[in-house]
Amino acid sequence: MAKYIGPKTRIARKFGEAIYGPDKYFEKKKYPPGQHGPDKRRGKVSEYGVQLKEKQKAKYTYGVLEKQFSNLFKKAASKEGVTGEILLQLLESRLDNVVFRMGLSPTRAGARQLVGHRHVLVNGDICNISSRLLKPGDLVGIREKSKSLEVISGSLASNNSSRYNWVEWDNSLMTGKYVSVPEREDIPENIKEQLIVELYSK
Repeated sequence: MAKYIGPKTRIARKFGEAIYGPDKYFEKKKYPPGQHGPDKRRGKVSEYGVQLKEKQKAKYTYGVLEKQFSNLFKKAASKEGVTGEILLQLLESRLDNVVFRMGLSPTRAGARQLVGHRHVLVNGDICNISSRLLKPGDLVGIREKSKSLEVISGSLASNNSSRYNWVEWDNSLMTGKYVSVPEREDIPENIKEQLIVELYSK
């Protein structure tokens, strides 16, 4: 299972945003990485560079590598509607992202690990494929012997899933529901998806 395992604060500094969540090291150095620090003279970025940076930001934010991202874009482009919005909706419907949105893990990387370690059920069956695309109405739960895991209970204690109206979570049943495909205005990620579309259309 391929994933990015490099330094995350460095990536966050590259984009000028804490894309992996709260990061005290990022707060100390909110400037791009490099040996000359904040005083380095940086040239004007080309149009292509701006578009590429936006694609990279989306990939790192959702923990998706190039081939998966390219395949998702092709899938989005084949559907009727606004390609950029559909791309973000597909990324949001990934199982690891839905587990993260439900509050079962404070990060997408942690959610991906829960799925990979077979702690998560989809419609009653164990699923260890973090890239699985869920459909509205799909049920996501925790397998019985994993319900007491401290990492899950600790995350649920500060559950923020109520912020997202496209997912539901029932603490008593330890089961959630992917209610609907989110509208673009409901997706909080600061991604300019139109730049990604322009990049792929070159």
